[in-house]
Amino acid sequence: MINAIETSAVSAGEAGHWGKDVRSDLHVSITPSLRGGIDIELESRVKPYYGEAIRRQAEEVLEALGVSHALVVIHDEGALPFVIAARIEAAARRAGLGEGTRVLPGRVALPEPSTRDRMRRSRLYVPGSEPKYFVNAALHGADGIILDLEDSVHPREKDAARLLVRNALRAVDFLQCERMVRINQLPLGLDDLEEIVPECPDLILIPKVESPSQVLAVSRQIEKIQNDHGIGRTVWLMPILESALGIEHAYEIATASPQIVALTIGLEDYTADLGVTKTATGTESLFARQRIVNAAHAAGVQAIDSVFGDVGDLEGLHTWGVNSRAMGFEGMGCVHPSQIAVIHQAFAPTAAEIEKAQRIVAAYNEAQQKGLGVVSLGSKMIDPPVVQRALKLMDRARAMGLTT
Repeated sequence: MINAIETSAVSAGEAGHWGKDVRSDLHVSITPSLRGGIDIELESRVKPYYGEAIRRQAEEVLEALGVSHALVVIHDEGALPFVIAARIEAAARRAGLGEGTRVLPGRVALPEPSTRDRMRRSRLYVPGSEPKYFVNAALHGADGIILDLEDSVHPREKDAARLLVRNALRAVDFLQCERMVRINQLPLGLDDLEEIVPECPDLILIPKVESPSQVLAVSRQIEKIQNDHGIGRTVWLMPILESALGIEHAYEIATASPQIVALTIGLEDYTADLGVTKTATGTESLFARQRIVNAAHAAGVQAIDSVFGDVGDLEGLHTWGVNSRAMGFEGMGCVHPSQIAVIHQAFAPTAAEIEKAQRIVAAYNEAQQKGLGVVSLGSKMIDPPVVQRALKLMDRARAMGLTT
């Protein structure tokens, strides 16, 4: 055992959580010493089966961080290796050790790059400080998974969450979901990018954007980091407008960078900025949401609605989603897996809409084959914009598997 006198003059670093209600995580404390090597004390529910593997990984991570003399106390609650590595690294940094050194888990195969116009009907927020949600997040079938570093993470846990999310991007297979990260409000968000960008996320959400300069700061930082690491993969951007000033600058923000693929709104912060109550009908935010839709379409990017915060009101969620689609939004956020299927249904074309679109497209194709300049369906003349809208609806229906 390392002598307590030798460790009393230095500060211990701690990271993670343990206890009866904690799972897929661990707590680690690291107390540096002047001599004595590495002494690891381990408690784990799975110690008889994985105790030696956990101990061995801890030794490897500490060695990679350059830690050679320390007392390390680990309380494990079933953490996976990428979580163990992140927690040990965070504790070491908090103890003033291993600065500038990263210990990265093995990387799963990177999915194909995300496309600009892919469907973004649903994006599921996952707290970046809670690894228990990471591994199964993709099984719920959302179009995107947001590993969140902002509102869902306590200020004291920002540094540790950043490492968890970095490791998750390397080690977790998110299947067909778009791999998104919501960084912190600038300037802290720029520090997030240093850890996150090298792991090739598909999309970065930028919170509380009020001017194009904030988007440009993120875009330039991403470009610099990618150049430093030799990365040529595109990282898309989705600014979140959450204030009256942000809404006033919606179009300028939407056109600030060619990497922007969508514009969205955060209604909790927006209504707080206005000093009004957020309601289920959304009357108080109607202007802002219409402004988002108009600016996004003018800029040629997707308009994405806010989250619906009442997890228990699925009927209200469906009504909100249907109205949101009717306004011109293409998707919205969600805070619980139970909301995903409801959102997908709300944003799907109805059977009647698909049938009507099919008849419009058939009438248009028939007119083209006959060399006719006028397209009619029954007694109604079909204008070119109507045809284009029908074609877009059919494309979306095919993408959702609703038609062939």
